[in-house]
Amino acid sequence: MVSVPTSRIRNLNTQPVRGSGEFVLCWMTIHRRLDRNFALQRAVEWAVRLGRPLLVFEGLRHDYPWASDRLHRFIIEGMVDNRLAAAGKPYIYLPWVDPGNGSGKGLIERLAARACVVVTDEFPCFFIPAMLAKIGPRLPVAAEAVDANGLLPLTIGVGKDRAVDFRRQLQHLLPAHLGHFPAVDPAAGVSLPRLALADLPRASDLEQLLAPGGLAGFPIDHTVVPVATRGGGREARNKLAAFLAQKLDRYADERSDLEADCASGLAPYLHHGHLAAQEVVQAIWDRYAWSPDRLAPKPTGSREGWWGLPPGPEGFLDQILTWRELGYHFCHRHPDYASYASLPAWARSTLDAHAGDPRPRLYDRATFAAAATHDPLWNAAQRQLLREGGMHNYLRMLWGKKVLEWSASPAEAVATLIDLNNRYALDGRNPNSYSGIMWTFGRFDRPWGPTRPIFGSIRYMSSDNTAKKMKVTGYLERYGAAPARQERIF
Repeated sequence: MVSVPTSRIRNLNTQPVRGSGEFVLCWMTIHRRLDRNFALQRAVEWAVRLGRPLLVFEGLRHDYPWASDRLHRFIIEGMVDNRLAAAGKPYIYLPWVDPGNGSGKGLIERLAARACVVVTDEFPCFFIPAMLAKIGPRLPVAAEAVDANGLLPLTIGVGKDRAVDFRRQLQHLLPAHLGHFPAVDPAAGVSLPRLALADLPRASDLEQLLAPGGLAGFPIDHTVVPVATRGGGREARNKLAAFLAQKLDRYADERSDLEADCASGLAPYLHHGHLAAQEVVQAIWDRYAWSPDRLAPKPTGSREGWWGLPPGPEGFLDQILTWRELGYHFCHRHPDYASYASLPAWARSTLDAHAGDPRPRLYDRATFAAAATHDPLWNAAQRQLLREGGMHNYLRMLWGKKVLEWSASPAEAVATLIDLNNRYALDGRNPNSYSGIMWTFGRFDRPWGPTRPIFGSIRYMSSDNTAKKMKVTGYLERYGAAPARQERIF
């Protein structure tokens, strides 16, 4: 059994491990999968060492920010897959959805009081850091947060905030970690004592919750309805297989094409932990029979050529490694990642200098949310977000730039984009969400000329130029007219 690297483990308190506890508790909060999961692997490691049963508890709160039918359903669908995957495993998997009636208050503390040790997920974003900082010291036993986020541990000192500089440093550091992937099945070949279920919370009836009206009594936002995209590891792997077979080779040339549909569609599954980044990377390596001896001999910071692969996989690896890891490491180093004050000094300076510039139009958040601006292409992108829980990646950049242009201040634009994205996007509330939003305002970018009203030296984009570069007719036909009302998919 391979141990989890110590660079991925953080102690949440100074309490001792209690060998006399009833079980080891693995508390899933964001890495919601039973395979390729360093947190579960660490919990198995403790259970074997202590000779105790293992309880894997996957909980879903009702009071997380932007909680809705859309997000609840996606997560619960992942629980269904996890329950199926847990069959025959040497641990108990317990999915529990908080009904909002007070039964969830203090639940983790009560389970921890019976545990030998608590192992949970490290995540540098959303409410997870604050929750762990609050609850960790209150637990009566040792508690650890384990980093299962990406290929490069968050504790590795990467201090660069421009993509080209980060990429060069990543190319220097990453090879040493390529041989430390999580176990495909953390409990393979392991025998553990069985856990009696007495006095444990009762597993939620997932099928009932997924039935029509199953979430109606929950205190969550029912106006943000489910979408057709299904959550869970099974669908994630279906999308990965389709991407590899049909899109990856075209990715470098066609990923910005609105009609080509070369996006992987994996972002929601990576965010909710239904799929490990390591599995995606390994699948690409396997497809091209890649080995480390194909790496360029020297880190260059170049987007192409370092992996020794064709342009399609090179381009996608740059997205899932350079850009994804950049976002995660930035959030880890900068707890204020969501604030206007976290922007680079040059960006704040130029935006502040033009904060008083007249705006061609001003819209409030409700108008933005309803896709009711004067701009057909912006409205189409917003409608795709409303209907599908995501939008084309290139249009997401334009979407952000226009909100900056049509808001009373840059700070107001930041708040609007965060709310719209996190409320409606399946992959919102993620470091990469904040990367994309704050890129609109200059993060990870550089000054651009000429200086323009409102934008100053921030990179400018317009719907007219976008329409000239891209074939937008089909996109406007699909998303250009709002339905009379948003229909429920389920």
